[in-house]
Amino acid sequence: VTRWTNYIHGWQDRWVMLKNNTLSYYKSQDEREYGCRGSLCLSKAVITPHEFDECRLDISVNDSVWYLRAQDPEHRNQWIDSIEQHRAESGYGSESSLRRHGSMLSLTSATSGYSATSTSSFKKGHSLREKLAEMETFRDILCRQVDTLQKYFDGCADAVTKDELQRDKIVEDDEDGFPNTRSDGEFLHNNNGSKEKLFQCLSHKGINGIDFKGEAITFKATTVGILATLSHCIDLMVKREDSWQKRLDKEMEKRRRVEDAYKSALSELKMKSHFGGPDYEEGPNSLINEDEFFDAVEAALDRQDKIEEQSQCEKSRIQRSSSVPSGDVYSSVGSHRFAEKVEEMVQNHMTYSLQDVGGDANWQLVVEEGEMKVYRREVEENGIVLDPLKATHCVKGVTGHELCHYFWDTDVRNDWETTVENFNIVETLSDNAIIIYQTHKRVWPASQRDVLYLSAIRKIIANNENDPDTWLVCNFSVEHENPNNRCVRAKINIAMICQTLVSPPEGDKEISRDNILCKITYVANVNPGGWAPASVLRAVAKREYPKFLKRFTSYVQEKTAGKPILF
Repeated sequence: VTRWTNYIHGWQDRWVMLKNNTLSYYKSQDEREYGCRGSLCLSKAVITPHEFDECRLDISVNDSVWYLRAQDPEHRNQWIDSIEQHRAESGYGSESSLRRHGSMLSLTSATSGYSATSTSSFKKGHSLREKLAEMETFRDILCRQVDTLQKYFDGCADAVTKDELQRDKIVEDDEDGFPNTRSDGEFLHNNNGSKEKLFQCLSHKGINGIDFKGEAITFKATTVGILATLSHCIDLMVKREDSWQKRLDKEMEKRRRVEDAYKSALSELKMKSHFGGPDYEEGPNSLINEDEFFDAVEAALDRQDKIEEQSQCEKSRIQRSSSVPSGDVYSSVGSHRFAEKVEEMVQNHMTYSLQDVGGDANWQLVVEEGEMKVYRREVEENGIVLDPLKATHCVKGVTGHELCHYFWDTDVRNDWETTVENFNIVETLSDNAIIIYQTHKRVWPASQRDVLYLSAIRKIIANNENDPDTWLVCNFSVEHENPNNRCVRAKINIAMICQTLVSPPEGDKEISRDNILCKITYVANVNPGGWAPASVLRAVAKREYPKFLKRFTSYVQEKTAGKPILF
């Protein structure tokens, strides 16, 4: 079978053995001589076939859980049947085990602790334990009475036998004409040879001391007491059965409510993606530690990078000449219902995003690669990391208008954005403002994210003719009626702010792309919408944001190479 090992390697082939009520596993069949890698005692194990995976079974003992997968459903059923049969034969989980490992409670004789039965013992309200003790006493009394009566009957039988022998001897002596006497000198017949009153009342030791009538009365009283006590025991057991039945009904009702609550909670957990083991998805109640979470995310991101590299090598990029509208189209806000919100967001970014990272802002430099610098401020709210990020970069050969255009234009988004799985335009507000819904590729074990946001592009005219114009794209989350997705909804407030710097060409030469330098300020405030380890979120941001800026700026340089400059 295969066994779930960890979050990096997933399912691995293992050699599993069932022996002596113990389930053990080895890395392979050849490594059995080196000892098992782990074992579970099946006496208290709970075996659970998976609800959806027909090949999987989970075996749990307390907090220890083994996740196993057979090669097909038939083999899984064989494993389950074998384990259950093995447990039954070992004396666990079967009716025979109840007989072999039944209750050790015994009813000890209470004869020495109780006096002879009295009328008070038949009062109502006595417990079943007391009545059983009375039964023990009755049993001892009855046994003694039976022994006494048996001795009496045996004595009578012996006396009759001896009398018959004596009678036969007297008859034989009479026929011979000789008088006979008993051993004690008492004649057995008269001088006339008459056989009258040959047998007088015979007395034997052991018979004289018995009051047969009294013993009979006592025997009758004992049996009546036993019958009365049995009747009372039956009444007590009937009442106890009724009480237990009521308690059972209450417990069954409690169990039903608990099962309903469990199903409801399980359904909510599935919706919120809070699972353990191989079904794990992020959640604050998860048992996975931050190191394992981080390793799994790193492995998933590495796989995505390799897939992206392979796709880039296998396909040649299709060069599409996208028409870029003139800057005048982007100079106004528009008159749509979000116009005031857009203007507010634009002014906030122009005021605060372009501020220097020094002073009391507590920005920390986390990445520095050439012209690119990435800063972060550590902010958490209810355990969720909300770290604002700011990146500054300088790119040669492209203008701010070109960078913002390709960042905003959805027609070319899939050419450079590798983290988006799919997106669609929910509503077009104006020529320079749209509402977009997009889902991002899932990075296991984190849940998949989606975002619904307004994207607007603006041109900010400089107040001083010596200052460059500023191009800006701001993306911020909004509320909108759209089909809900099972993804975790993230909230964003992102701005791409670009300013074009031109160095004068030599002589009378025209301005070329060699004379252009674009200064970029990229600001991102992201609420991931759900819990994930803080160290993981910060590590992913530190890794992915520089890669994103390099990938995007390289794409724009490639798209604009050899084309007229668009200021």
